[in-house]
Amino acid sequence: MEKSFQTRVAVVSLALATAAAIIFALFNFLQEGHYQLPTDGVWWTEAHGGLEAQRVLKGSAGQRAGVKTGDLLVAANDTATPRWSVLVRQMWETKVYGTIHYTLIRNGVRLIDVPVILDTQDRSLNQGFRLIALVYLGIGLYVLFRRWTAPHATHFYLFCLASFVLYSFRYTGKLNEFDWIVYWSGIAAGALQPALFVHFALAFPEERRRWHKSLIGVTYFPGIIVVCLQVLALEAWSATEVLRHRLDQIAVGYTALFYVLAAVIFFVNYRHTNAPLRRQQLKWLTRGTVLAVAPFTLLSAIPFMADMSVPDALTKIAGLCLIFLPLTFSWAIIRYRLVDVDLIFKRGVTYTLATATLVGLYFALVAVAAELVHTRLPSAGPWGLLAAIIITAQLFDPLKKMIQDRVDRVFDRKRYDYRTTLIDFGRGLSSQTDLNALLNAIVDRLLKTLLVERVAVFLSERSGDYHLAAAHGLPKTLYGQEAVLDFGFLDFDQPDAGSHVFLENTQQTLYLTESERRSAALLDLNYYLPCRVQDRTIAVIGFGRTSGGDFLSSEDVELLESLASYIGIALQNALLYASLELKISEYERLKEFNENIVESINVGILAVDLKEQVESWNSQMEVLFALPRGEALRQPLSSVFSESLMEEYQRVRDDPGVHNLYKFRLETKTGESRTVNVAIAPLIARDFQIVGRIILIDDITDRTELEAQLSQAEKLSSIGLLAAGVAHEVNTPLAVISSYTQMLTKQVRGDDRLSPLLEKITQQTFRASEIVNGLLNFSRTGSTEFRETNVNAIIHDTLTLLEHQFKTAQVRVDIALAPELPPILGNAGKLQQVFLNLFLNAKDAMTGGGRLRIMTEANGHVGIAITDSGSGIAPEHLQKIYDPFFTTKTSPKEGQRRGTGLGLAVTYGIIQEHAGKIHVESEVGSGTTFYLEFPMLRKPAHV
Repeated sequence: MEKSFQTRVAVVSLALATAAAIIFALFNFLQEGHYQLPTDGVWWTEAHGGLEAQRVLKGSAGQRAGVKTGDLLVAANDTATPRWSVLVRQMWETKVYGTIHYTLIRNGVRLIDVPVILDTQDRSLNQGFRLIALVYLGIGLYVLFRRWTAPHATHFYLFCLASFVLYSFRYTGKLNEFDWIVYWSGIAAGALQPALFVHFALAFPEERRRWHKSLIGVTYFPGIIVVCLQVLALEAWSATEVLRHRLDQIAVGYTALFYVLAAVIFFVNYRHTNAPLRRQQLKWLTRGTVLAVAPFTLLSAIPFMADMSVPDALTKIAGLCLIFLPLTFSWAIIRYRLVDVDLIFKRGVTYTLATATLVGLYFALVAVAAELVHTRLPSAGPWGLLAAIIITAQLFDPLKKMIQDRVDRVFDRKRYDYRTTLIDFGRGLSSQTDLNALLNAIVDRLLKTLLVERVAVFLSERSGDYHLAAAHGLPKTLYGQEAVLDFGFLDFDQPDAGSHVFLENTQQTLYLTESERRSAALLDLNYYLPCRVQDRTIAVIGFGRTSGGDFLSSEDVELLESLASYIGIALQNALLYASLELKISEYERLKEFNENIVESINVGILAVDLKEQVESWNSQMEVLFALPRGEALRQPLSSVFSESLMEEYQRVRDDPGVHNLYKFRLETKTGESRTVNVAIAPLIARDFQIVGRIILIDDITDRTELEAQLSQAEKLSSIGLLAAGVAHEVNTPLAVISSYTQMLTKQVRGDDRLSPLLEKITQQTFRASEIVNGLLNFSRTGSTEFRETNVNAIIHDTLTLLEHQFKTAQVRVDIALAPELPPILGNAGKLQQVFLNLFLNAKDAMTGGGRLRIMTEANGHVGIAITDSGSGIAPEHLQKIYDPFFTTKTSPKEGQRRGTGLGLAVTYGIIQEHAGKIHVESEVGSGTTFYLEFPMLRKPAHV
């Protein structure tokens, strides 16, 4: 009883508050239309000695009168204006379109009698706010009347009512009692509305946290402070424009802050909620709040609080953007059942019409009864009329209940809300192409809509053969157990098959076979509906009983049969899409495999169409022609090939069969010459039609160079053998000459004329013998035996071999060999080859003569430095000089030898074999120094 009384008090209070708000808003609107506020269009603020013009609006009365920013107003109509309130009073006395006379001080000059014709204040924005107010009130009343017992419905209506007061109440400036009520109502609504909005944001999610409740009490405290400040300003503080402006800034900042806070709360709740319907509701609430709050905060609130100048058009747009908030709320209510309100339009219209019919019938009967009493029993007087009305009302009550029961029975039987949801869902299924996502969506939506305990979807592989694709409520042991389930009772492709199968008791299906009964009992589904497409069953959907243990109604089954066709089409589309994706994946894999083969072949491959445009260009062609694939494709072949190669292509392109060009000299765009083998063949399609040409280009430059170097090596080997034979042959006459010369020297001893000549002959003979022996040792293919070796001696022997070449090339040799250089463990023949290569390279680098310095030292190791004053090595070549076949002597100058690119490569290998190190330092134009290091033996060689 107490709760019922509280409910009645709440209903009556809300009704009275709503009626009062509507009446006051109407009178306020009418009064505003009959009372105009004067304005001069200047923003004045209190300053020393008067009011200072902070801003003069464009096209305003003040601008037309010549008022400028910075002017000081000291009097209006000969009345001193130390406060803005004095100026306002003078404007009210002057009235709109009257002339007020200002006394201004500008730059120290007093301007007397500046006439200003006052304009009326622009209140066009008020009508926009009143439109927003009506939208709020309409939404609030709709929610309250439809489901006023739903959670948060009353709270939501209070928010809408406060918003209506906030946006519709505009004090006119007349300042009578009614105007003061409007003024303070607007102040109270402005303090209450943002707090109610944040309160609603905190209380809306059902899964709200405990700390939400503690925040709700704090929500209203800032609004109380705002109201208290307004009261203090009016009762205790001096009424100045600065004070009014600061209070307005506080109110606007409070509103903007709470709006932003509500948007943040909506967004956080949206990110943390898992219920799909709740996420949709919060998504739209968040979007609408941001869409309304962002322009208001950025274009109006922040500039106003920061005293920034913003165009009036932007301010109006920012204010009107607030209408998006109620519009979004209304969309969320209608589309996503916000605050659990049942807003099916048809039901609302029917209830409204039924209620209107009852009310109209009631008043019609009352009027008829009153007329009959008045005409037939005039002597009854007022008491008889009152008795007739009471009797009619009592007789009408059963009729009203009968009509209401009929309407309720209609709505209990036709639950259009979830039916409409299912139909919309079925029509939108075709947009989903992922089979698993589609199956999950079907099961989830059917569960939530029909409130059944079990749902299963069986996909058809062939007639009468199904497999369980998705389900809810079935035992997990059934998944993947299609082999033990007999779906013979689901053969809907037979001519006499019905529209569905109904099993009243899944444990006792006597008309089924034993295996089919076992399957039906395991599945425990009471309804099976086929999803047909073009007279073929794509899938079967199974349903159990509702969560209350009831069967589905005939209307439910009829609706599901209609929905099944949509589901069948969607499943067929998803299956076809999955099949297409599989084929595309196989095609892409095969295409990628073939492309990988073409790209991996170390042969340039390109294909041209019949118009001789490049259609294919692999990576080897990119390397060979230094032309990226993107630049080569769709280009004419003549713009890619050189003239010589294009001539050969034109010569053989029309001939059948494969044509080969062996060791063709190809000039690339970089100016490099390459040796290639070219194969040109027709490109034939499946129908044996020629659709283009395929060209294979095999770069054999390195191979031909290697063949040439091997040939040169064979020549060098032959020359070595020849040199060994020559050395043996030359040694014999040299020995005879030396012997006879020594004999003659002994015979003519003491002869001052002949003895010196014979000694010179003997010295030159020994020198020739040393040269021949050095050549013999170098050409001898010695073993790789390592022994104690003197590096200085090897350097002397090598210089002896090259002494003539150095003189011819005008190369001066400076030797600084350490006298007691420790021996190393090495092979003398291979080390002599190292020094011979380095000395010859140094000679070739000094084409016009120069200086070669050779220095040895012992510093924990045996070090050799070979420095020339030649042309040096380019920086880009320093990292390549040890690579086999790399040489810069492809076109040797006069006096140089043609390089093979093997000298330094062999040298590097020999040094590594001796556990040594080699390092080069070079500067172009200044010379090159090679540093060699070898590990020394623990003990020096004994002499």
